[in-house]
Amino acid sequence: MAKRIGILGGISAESTVAYYHRIIHGYFERRQDTHYPEIVIFSLDFQRFTDLEDSGDRAGYIAEIASGIEVLERARVDFVIMAANSPHAVFQEVEARARVPMLSIVQVTAEAARARGLRRLLLLGIKFTMQSSFYQDACRERGIEVLVPSDAEQDEINRVIFDELARGIFRDASRARLLAIIDRYSVSCPSTDSAADGVILGCTELPLLLRQEDAPVPLLDTLELHAEAALDYALAGEKPRGR
Repeated sequence: MAKRIGILGGISAESTVAYYHRIIHGYFERRQDTHYPEIVIFSLDFQRFTDLEDSGDRAGYIAEIASGIEVLERARVDFVIMAANSPHAVFQEVEARARVPMLSIVQVTAEAARARGLRRLLLLGIKFTMQSSFYQDACRERGIEVLVPSDAEQDEINRVIFDELARGIFRDASRARLLAIIDRYSVSCPSTDSAADGVILGCTELPLLLRQEDAPVPLLDTLELHAEAALDYALAGEKPRGR
């Protein structure tokens, strides 16, 4: 019997819905039947979550995330995934308080980058994620360097995510602008001394807008990687390498 999956979502709702679809559709592609793993979703208050994220109140931020995980635990889930990248800034603290296993999107993504032989990655996400060090730390353990865009570009990416993608708004102009940023830092741009050979889509809304066929280098779709790892664990009972 498959393990019951707990998804801490609402951060944002758009990507939480995508997680659900990817796990269900991924199961059907593998098994061709409808014995899907049981899934419990608890949706956090997105505004309260982001306010705590931006406030610098680390203890309050951890407590907010942990309270959501406790709801999932009471629903008797077998393990938990957080359907966003940014709360993984406090993954170790939250994991230490959890009574069930947790799967880290960061460890799954870093391991995927290592497996693909990538050595220098551009990190895109909300500003909080781009200015944190959790991706750099996980990738450094695997001999991978992580770059971030300029401050002005970070502001631009942050605006697209919060004002558009988290609200289900997908604009061609925003896609083109993000692809231009990727191109500027990638191996396709010979003027860049330290060019990236891959990109971490370090916000689970970004894969809803950006497509691999439009990008000059590999895109690490953190939502897809995390959802696949959750399905692996639910069906096989083994956590992926890293965590």
